Amino acid sequence: ALKGPTAIGMVKLMEDSKEKKTANNYDFKIAASADEFSSLLIKGDVQIAALPCNAAATLYNKSNGKIKVLGINTLGVLYIVESGDTVQSVEDLRGKKGNTVQNVADLKGKTIYTTGKGTTPEYTLKYLLKKAGLDAEKDVNIEFKSEASEAAAMLASSDSGAVAMLPQPYVTTVMAANSDVRIALDVTKEWENLSTDGSTVVTGVI
Repeated sequence: ALKGPTAIGMVKLMEDSKEKKTANNYDFKIAASADEFSSLLIKGDVQIAALPCNAAATLYNKSNGKIKVLGINTLGVLYIVESGDTVQSVEDLRGKKGNTVQNVADLKGKTIYTTGKGTTPEYTLKYLLKKAGLDAEKDVNIEFKSEASEAAAMLASSDSGAVAMLPQPYVTTVMAANSDVRIALDVTKEWENLSTDGSTVVTGVI
């Protein structure tokens, strides 16, 4: 599994396995990126993996259908967090929070620290920016970090106006370390407001 929310659902199983309370014997490996175990999964050296949904789709095709999704284990855990208050959740004319285009449009001109280049976070962020009328290559500067902890550290040490897209529990961690950091946008809500097909954000699968 990956560090962070992708593996959190396994914590109870990890503890029970360590205490020999499980029906089977498990060997858990926690990685920073799905690349660290993708080839092992195809070869059969790893039997079960929690990984980003797009990585699972790639592995399904690479293995000619041998690698299959058992279930979704991580839905919306991504948030746009900011040191400051320039990205706003505004109310529409009906008095309900949902003027999403205006909210996401506030990211114009910002540097956004995030993780997951080539995986679910990147695709999710670019989808939202496009739906809000922003060009991800011209209107914002996306700085990818190898791990969420790095992006969180950049935000925690940055001046007012810094923005990051982080998953939980890193959001809570960085807010505890810096009282100026706040949640500006819930990525799942923004997706659901902007999409027209009734979909939601699927982050990770087994």
